[in-house]
Amino acid sequence: MATNFDEFQKFGKEQMEAVSAVAASVAKGLQTIATEATDYSKRSLETGSAYLEKLVGAKSLDNAIQIQSEYAKVAYEGFVAQTTKIGELYANLAKEAFKPVESAIAKVQSAASSVTPK
Repeated sequence: MATNFDEFQKFGKEQMEAVSAVAASVAKGLQTIATEATDYSKRSLETGSAYLEKLVGAKSLDNAIQIQSEYAKVAYEGFVAQTTKIGELYANLAKEAFKPVESAIAKVQSAASSVTPK
């Protein structure tokens, strides 16, 4: 009985350590995502400001349409690249967060398979 209690206590300690590690990893991942979003917002604002300056300086309607088309293309490409990058960051965050769960499940399955039915 004491052996079972010791094993249970060891398992609980391992799980608490795993939860602490995951919390740190998730916090770091969320910080990375927040930093990336902030950087994208700054770049987007700068690009928009430059676009408006060019648009105000347009000499003709054709020139204004060309400036608008170029801006739309650059803005769309930047948005797609950013959403792809953020998606990858979230996927990596999810993988890191579930590593301890996978480990715990593997341990439980291993322990269950080593127990022989009576």
